Parts: sequence; structure tokens; C-alpha cells
Amino acid sequence: MAAPGKLTRFYEFGKKIICIGRNYREHAAELGNPVPTEPLLFSKPTTAYIREGQNIQIPRGCSSLHHEVELGVVIGKTGKNIHPGRAMNHVGGYVLALDMTARDLQAKAKKKGHPWLIAKGFDTSCPVSEFIPLKMIPDPNSVQLWLKVNGATRQDGTTADMIFGIAELLSYISTYFTLEEGDLVLTGTPSGVGEVVEGDVITCGLGNLAEMSFSVENPHKRDRIQLSSVD
Repeated sequence: MAAPGKLTRFYEFGKKIICIGRNYREHAAELGNPVPTEPLLFSKPTTAYIREGQNIQIPRGCSSLHHEVELGVVIGKTGKNIHPGRAMNHVGGYVLALDMTARDLQAKAKKKGHPWLIAKGFDTSCPVSEFIPLKMIPDPNSVQLWLKVNGATRQDGTTADMIFGIAELLSYISTYFTLEEGDLVLTGTPSGVGEVVEGDVITCGLGNLAEMSFSVENPHKRDRIQLSSVD
């Protein structure tokens, strides 16, 4: 198991971010998606990480950016083909995370049968909190997730509603990808996802254990202004 002090810097040395889609029935339903019979995996590059003090940036070409609050699992011990009964031994700690999604770009990719990489993995798409030690969350399969936009509640759920629990997820993922120290697994989002625009402030929390806030900005707004002036 990696030393806890090292794991607090998981976003600096972790090699990958593995994400779980549609892991809450109500969230799958709100987007008109079928409920999966096995975990649905996708990934983000580590350049997606940001921390408080940095802004979420709307990616170029996106007109519908959505928030998704999630519990993140930080891997503390490398493993491959992990048995479900031993999977929690590979958990080094937790983190509160946002899976920011360019929903319109995702819809276009899905329609064409293309991967979601741009829609899910653009820079700033994975805001994370400070590292949360294991002892702070004795039961990660029963913890509140909540999110507000400009003070108004959007998401309020619990990890108890996950279709696939953490041990099952880690076992499944490790069948295909070796999980390494510092890797992050995002476990899915409850219902209530919605759009944010430039100037919005997202505040989210993991019960009363962790809270973080991020502002949304559009770095490409100036590009459109310049193009309009040329026209």
C-alpha cells in the first residue's frame, strides 16, 4: 500500500482515470439510456485534473456543458485480476470529483458510434477535492453526494444507489486494466445532472466530509467575438 502522504498527490503521479457510466438507475433514466448489465467504462487523461482555485473551462465547440458529482476511489496498491473479496485492500483513499461532460459533443459522438474522449476528457473535465483518508469514510457504499449551482440544489443522492459497488467495479476494471498506485476510479453520478454556463459557480460535497467549489468560464468566447468583428 502506498504511503498516505504520497497518495495525497495522486493527481500528480497517477497514470490514469477510469470512469463508470450509468451506475445509478435514475441517472440512466433521466438521459434515456438503458440500465447496464455490466459496468460501462470510459477514461479521461490526467490532463483533465484541476483543483480548487482553477476554473472549469467550456471546451471549444461545446454548447451544453453538464455537471456530474461523483465519489472517486484512489488506488493505493497495484493489482490485476483482483478478486472482489480482496478489492477493498487496493483502495488507498477517496476524493470528491466532478465528471464534467460536453453533453452535445457526447450526443454527436454516440450518434456516429464514435468514442466519447473529447466530450469526457477535455482539459479541466475532472475537478477533484483534497485527498480523503480511508478512516474518514468507513462505508463508501453509503455516503451522500450533493451538488449546487449558484446555491440551488441540483443533485442529492447516495452511493447506496449505485448499481455496481466499489469492490465489484475494481474487480471488473482490473480484469482488463492493471490498476496502479495513484490511479483514480470515478464511480458514477446520481440523477439531477444539468447544464452550466459561463459565470456559474458549482459547489458540491461528499456528505459533510468534503466540499469544493469551481467557477465556469468560456476561454473561447473571445474567439467568437473576434470572428464576429471580422464579419
